[in-house]
Amino acid sequence: MILLDAPYYLNYGLLALALLLMLFGYKRWWQKRVLSTAQPNKELRNLMLERLAPEHSKVRPVVKFILLFVAIALLFAALANPKIGTQLGTVKREGVDIVFAIDVSKSMLAEDIAPNRIEKAKRIVSETLNQLTGDRIGMITYAATAFPQLPITTDYGAAKMFLRGVNTDMMSSQGTAINEAVKLATTFYDQQGVTSKVLVLLSDGEDHSEAGIETAVSLAEEASVYIVSIALGTPEGAPIPENTGGRGTTFKKDNEGNVVISKRNDAFLKLLAEETNGTFIESTDTELAIAELKSFLDQLDKTAFETQTYSAYKDQFQWFVGIALLLLFVDTAILERKSKSLVWHIKNWRK
Repeated sequence: MILLDAPYYLNYGLLALALLLMLFGYKRWWQKRVLSTAQPNKELRNLMLERLAPEHSKVRPVVKFILLFVAIALLFAALANPKIGTQLGTVKREGVDIVFAIDVSKSMLAEDIAPNRIEKAKRIVSETLNQLTGDRIGMITYAATAFPQLPITTDYGAAKMFLRGVNTDMMSSQGTAINEAVKLATTFYDQQGVTSKVLVLLSDGEDHSEAGIETAVSLAEEASVYIVSIALGTPEGAPIPENTGGRGTTFKKDNEGNVVISKRNDAFLKLLAEETNGTFIESTDTELAIAELKSFLDQLDKTAFETQTYSAYKDQFQWFVGIALLLLFVDTAILERKSKSLVWHIKNWRK
């Protein structure tokens, strides 16, 4: 099992590498432009370069750039500090099975709760994970369809890593089909086990599925799943941001050109929780919402089970640093021009 201590450094690395690639491309373009301006004829230009700069190499600058590019990539990977679990052991735990289902439809970008609904949902899940001990957890995301993010596991670190990548661009098809989320969640649990099954549904309650609440309730009851509905947003609602560019933020509009206001649908979420013997929680106060969720989980029967988990994680950043330094040393040792001895040998070989 591999974990990253600081995965955000990978994002910084991608930006730095993209900038480096653009600068190198611009440099090559500028050099060609200057030479073309000095001598438009390609054959004469090449002959002029051969006579004026016989040690000039076309390949070596590219090789040096590739070495530098890879070295920088490795250094950013080292900053993320990958760790590998070296031991796999069996651990006895006691808890319940919890699946977090996060709504990633565009309405979750509404900013009626700070900073917006999707970020509030991620914060609630993350801080809840900090308070869990022996429970197994899974994670799915959904909009018009549902997608598995993390199967049932006791690896909370992996759950947080997947949670960071949750956003509203994950689904190409929009809408909010809660019954699809419930249907997928029921496949996560051990159907043969007696562990209490909980589905924590984080949504603003807007549902556009044809099946609707009846199917969702039926699926949950068949699988003996408690649904905890965490309502995100406010009853008053807010517009849905679409673009945040230099010209300001634009909002989603209907066919008549009116700004769409997305409102929290408490009735849907409350009914879903009541019909499955779960509970309804408002998310306005994050700490209170987490406390209510934890209180509900503590009331459920705990089941003892064994699970295999990796331990004795060891840092692996030194390998990336070592290879990066080696590449930088090679890059320094390689000159952009050909060595005189090599030119001399080539000329004498031609004679």
